[in-house]
Amino acid sequence: MDDSSTRPSNSPVAQDTPALKRWEACLNLNFSKRLQRSYLAKNVHIGPLVLQKSLHPEGDAVCHGVVVHPPGGVAGGDSLTLNVSLNQNAYALLTTPGAGKWYKANGQQACQYLKFNLGKNTCFEWLPQENILFDGAQVKFSSEVNLEAEAKYAGWEVLCFGRQAQKELWQTGSLHQGLSIRRNNKLIWNELGFLEPDHKVMQSIVGLHGNAVSASFVIAAGKVPDEVLAACREIQPKLALDMQAKYGVTAMPEIFSARYIGQSAQCARQYFELLWQILRPWYAGLEVTRPRIWNT
Repeated sequence: MDDSSTRPSNSPVAQDTPALKRWEACLNLNFSKRLQRSYLAKNVHIGPLVLQKSLHPEGDAVCHGVVVHPPGGVAGGDSLTLNVSLNQNAYALLTTPGAGKWYKANGQQACQYLKFNLGKNTCFEWLPQENILFDGAQVKFSSEVNLEAEAKYAGWEVLCFGRQAQKELWQTGSLHQGLSIRRNNKLIWNELGFLEPDHKVMQSIVGLHGNAVSASFVIAAGKVPDEVLAACREIQPKLALDMQAKYGVTAMPEIFSARYIGQSAQCARQYFELLWQILRPWYAGLEVTRPRIWNT
């Protein structure tokens, strides 16, 4: 079911009109595996959040999907919820067709809730394009990942504070951010953050150090082999795109984490893709196949 209301999708000015309807959108997806083929078994949505289509660009083993928010931007008061579940042995990869745009809030918080439930021996990759926080955006991002035995998760997030193409700074607003990962109901990773433009961490040398892009890539797939970790540490982004970039990787018993702070979302994603090429054969047993939507 779709919400048939209309709102200009590409202009933050539209968010200044109190009478405009706020949207709550929810997309529920379930992936299963029959014989050797992973497939989309359930696709239910309410409001303007949909799965464009499911694809198999790398054969039957992995089902790819593109999650689309047709309005193109999220206003204050809007809420997006994505629930994804994988049944035993299924493998799915989801991405987005373009950058997420989070508009000026006018005192109302916009929210994105992600909940991923992965059954036994499943693999799920959540690889969206960047989220752009417009000046004045008040945003809450919440992600919850629940893993059963032998399930594997890989997900990244690239955040841009302000619209760089318009030389806009993020001068007002707020960001609440949380990521929790549990395996067999035991918490193995928990991140919580709260930022405002005037927080010291935005300028601190141990924080964002004045940079407009902050990115994280987290994988929950058990202990990273030493040779894989060493190869990741040799990877460098194309620093010609971002001379201020700082980056690095960390491995813990249950989690691999990569971070990037700089001025270029393009550079951050390029860095993560290089890491992905090394990491995917380890955690998934497959070489990288880029989603087709990234080439458009």
